[in-house]
Amino acid sequence: MRTYVITGGTDGMGKGLGLHFLRRGDRVIAIASSTAKGEVLRRDAVAIGAGERVVFLRADLSTLAGMRETLAWISTLTDTVDGIIFGTQRFRPQREITEDGIEYTFALQYLSRFALGHGLVDALERTDTPVIMNICGPGGFPGRIHWDDLTLSQGYTGTRAAMQASRANDLLGIAFPHRHPSARTRYVLYNPMMVRTAMADPLPTPHRILAKAAGYVFGRSVEKAVPPIARFLDEPPTDPVSAFRRRTRLPLTREDFDPDNAIRLDTLTTALLQR
Repeated sequence: MRTYVITGGTDGMGKGLGLHFLRRGDRVIAIASSTAKGEVLRRDAVAIGAGERVVFLRADLSTLAGMRETLAWISTLTDTVDGIIFGTQRFRPQREITEDGIEYTFALQYLSRFALGHGLVDALERTDTPVIMNICGPGGFPGRIHWDDLTLSQGYTGTRAAMQASRANDLLGIAFPHRHPSARTRYVLYNPMMVRTAMADPLPTPHRILAKAAGYVFGRSVEKAVPPIARFLDEPPTDPVSAFRRRTRLPLTREDFDPDNAIRLDTLTTALLQR
């Protein structure tokens, strides 16, 4: 029986992956902010005979306190983690600042993955084939790190914030083996492309309708998107870090994976967390 930690584990691909692992006898620790969806996940697990192998942790991963509490909770539940799946995402059309003074999307979609991934390394390293699966956007829409304005205080758009978080996650993966040079944990950056989930729900009505329509026409269902991700978790690539757009492997020589920028962002993020 393997143990998987899944952020965004009560909805979309996070929930789909959680139920996939539960059906085959694994243990799932699902982290999300909605108690109601957590209860639905628990009922679904009970229905497939896996109620005793699912744990729901309610947490606000946009806050530093929520990240620390999550790490503490996990440590009380298990001292081994076979895989972490980072799936939490939430589009914000309007700029929001967390209680820590950090732009919301950057905090939730990048900073929480930084804190939990590095914070659970010891638990990962106690297992046979440890892997971190970061579901983000390598090789997707263009974007960049706004080095002089990480909180996007000027010219904020929801798309710009999401793209910055995506590029930050690319660099997070690249920096991981530099921070943990002797680790056996494999870091996989994965872009599932368009999948029919609830991500479009926060959009203004016209944009939401268009996004839902595009998802229906061009997107895959969660059921079809889950198996390729599960295979990477079962048999991760041998390289310390790798990036995929669906089944297409992306060369890490691309500008998005620049190692100097990865170390630069790692240094800035460490200072931010220490502050």
